[in-house]
Amino acid sequence: MTRRMLSWVLLALLTAGCQQISTTAPGMVGVTRKQTMLVSEQEVNQASAQAYQQQMAAARGQGVLNSNAALTRRVRAISKRLIAQTPFFRPDAAQWRWEVNVVQSPEMNAYAMAGGKIAVYSGLAQKLSLTDDELAAVIGHEIAHALREHSREKASQAQMQQLGVGLLGIIGGLNSNQLGLANSAADLAFGLPYSRNMESEADTVGLELMARAGYDPRAAVSVWKKMQMAGQSGGPGFLSTHPNAGQRIESISAQLPNVQPLYEAARRK
Repeated sequence: MTRRMLSWVLLALLTAGCQQISTTAPGMVGVTRKQTMLVSEQEVNQASAQAYQQQMAAARGQGVLNSNAALTRRVRAISKRLIAQTPFFRPDAAQWRWEVNVVQSPEMNAYAMAGGKIAVYSGLAQKLSLTDDELAAVIGHEIAHALREHSREKASQAQMQQLGVGLLGIIGGLNSNQLGLANSAADLAFGLPYSRNMESEADTVGLELMARAGYDPRAAVSVWKKMQMAGQSGGPGFLSTHPNAGQRIESISAQLPNVQPLYEAARRK
């Protein structure tokens, strides 16, 4: 097969099966970006469930899984209220097998894997002295990642990048060193901007979730101020996979007028 013919085959592989989809409804915050998916939802959910169970089993073996009963009850109560609002963005989330656990660890972290597998590290709540509203901001942000299927999108991007760099090498006749440079360039030009988009989407979708659940959305600003003071801003926004705390505070503040009426309506119920 000639180089030109092979390039066409790779190009076909790159574009075949690409789905431009909207994983969530726009909501009041107006998240409308369509996502390109090469990996199936089922594959990602299965892999996430397996990884989550392994992590929780390891924590259980170390005696740090849900060992703080009061914090576990608190995190699960907040998560339950947030999860109840997820059908506003995607109705199928009501049928997800949600799990919520707390890991006793000084690490200031939390995550929600694909399919609704949530973990909160105790250091996050304890070191930052988070209120319920502030915890809701963090957990809502992580739930938003799951609703938007950002892990599936990243897996799809990785496949596209690998195919694209291979195509570039065949067409241009690049050697291994040149391919390595091309791959690094692809990381900067293709991967990082999407990651910043994902983080911004999780901020805004999470903001609406917490407001609908009756948590004060202004706490999303205060929690990032606490992160900033604790030196957890994630570094400069340029060439970072996360916007820094200052950028997040600015974008979240701009969305507050859109979600404040939802919070006020939830509080009246």
